[in-house]
Amino acid sequence: MSLTRWTHMASGWFKQGLPGYCAFCLTPGQASSGWCQECFDQLPWNHHACCQCKEPLSHVSITTSHRLCDHCQVGRPAFNSMAAELLFEGSVRELIHDFKFHASPRAGMLLLELMLAKTPSCLGEGLLPVPMHDVRARERGFNQSHWLSEQLGKRIALPVINAECIKQLPSQHTLSRQERAKNLLGAFRMTDSVPAHLTIVDDVVTTGATVQALAEVALQAGAKRVDIWAIARTPLAHS
Repeated sequence: MSLTRWTHMASGWFKQGLPGYCAFCLTPGQASSGWCQECFDQLPWNHHACCQCKEPLSHVSITTSHRLCDHCQVGRPAFNSMAAELLFEGSVRELIHDFKFHASPRAGMLLLELMLAKTPSCLGEGLLPVPMHDVRARERGFNQSHWLSEQLGKRIALPVINAECIKQLPSQHTLSRQERAKNLLGAFRMTDSVPAHLTIVDDVVTTGATVQALAEVALQAGAKRVDIWAIARTPLAHS
């Protein structure tokens, strides 16, 4: 199935599939947002997080570090700020899994609307999706970050700025922050002209190594500021 057709199906499901019902609890009488206020409030929000990279923090860490995680206190990342308002757990984890690995139209549109429900205050001049190596893209069928960037760009009137992944990366799931960073050396290069300020779009940020590596490449290509916009951040115990 083509990505365009998939997008049309997703949009059609969201608008017509269960009109007036909450997508989480199926309560009737909901607005066009797709969820009821109670379910929205009970989502795993990333309230207690580093003010720079949105890594979840404990209450003790927030008190002692002025809301900067240990990594950002030692050395600030290449990006200026990150928006990742949800935690990768519970219903959000299920939605992202269905979207990323099963190309679920329902999950894709819900995640898109959740991102737009809390849009970052400053988005710059373009959206940069995290690129996927051609081999992995063929295996999966689509790049979820690129799809999100295209849909977000249409809604907020920003162009999509493209890069490419030129290094076939092994699975990062079991690797430490340092191992991920080492794997990502030389993995990306810009293919489009880079505006002064752009925002990298991804689905889930775990250690931040991928967006850090892409931000460094964008800065080397001429960007002056890079921000991150993701759906969710991995909970503290798993990052």
